[in-house]
Amino acid sequence: MGVKIQTIKDIRFFLSKELKNVYTEREIRSLADILIKTVMQTTKLHQLYDSSYSVTAEEAEKIIKIAKELKTGKPIQYILGETTFYNCTIKVNSSTLIPRPETEELVDLIIRENAGFNGNIIDFGTGSGCIAIALAVNLPDSHITGVDISSDAILVARENARINKSTVTFIQGDIFDFNSEAISKAGIIVSNPPYVRNSEKLMMNKNVLGFEPHQALFVNDADPLIYYKAILSVADKVLLPDGWLYFEINEAMGNKMIQLLQSFNYYEEEIVLDINGKERIIKARKNVRK
Repeated sequence: MGVKIQTIKDIRFFLSKELKNVYTEREIRSLADILIKTVMQTTKLHQLYDSSYSVTAEEAEKIIKIAKELKTGKPIQYILGETTFYNCTIKVNSSTLIPRPETEELVDLIIRENAGFNGNIIDFGTGSGCIAIALAVNLPDSHITGVDISSDAILVARENARINKSTVTFIQGDIFDFNSEAISKAGIIVSNPPYVRNSEKLMMNKNVLGFEPHQALFVNDADPLIYYKAILSVADKVLLPDGWLYFEINEAMGNKMIQLLQSFNYYEEEIVLDINGKERIIKARKNVRK
């Protein structure tokens, strides 16, 4: 191929040249860090940035192969088959979304506000299981159940629970036709359901549109809160009085989400801004019906 990679400096130069038409310089630096850590299994920071650190022929070959896939726009997480989420190793594939930093913020909020919680937590639309597993690891006295309609996603989630030595019950279920008798009542319900409107596809990166499962991302503009309504209907039966709901939401839907929660008799609603200042999380408490 005429490509000669012998040091970490060579890796960074090669990736900068190969990926310049697909990614920004900042993204390329980040991708280089991920590949050096993963392919070379470097655990020490000085190795990561030691430009003279040697690369084996086998490692160089892997880098070149991965760069080819990156040029197609395929996300690095799908190429490597895993990512890190809230200090947990999460396997991902085409059946699961790639966990986002905003979702880590959702998890962090639940953990901070519910230290020592020992009740049941339900994660609807669990996907890779990242939310459920991070909660299980960090709230070890709680009992976590993850629900997803996709049998393939459930398999991935169970494997992720095993990898992270966490105890989570995963069950397959359709939120639009859910048997509430099959699940224990919970003090907390969390969900990051599909919330990107079809009209917003034009603003999405091609690596999302081309590779991530659309059924886990998009909703019809005519009824963009359809999943939240379905979850709230199930929560009527399975969320304990005064229990908490935590949702990740579309930044444009904050006010409508407050109205929806109030219509289902929730109170103490609060929108939480993400690190970018966007209305990304909403929480509310279930009222005791008169």
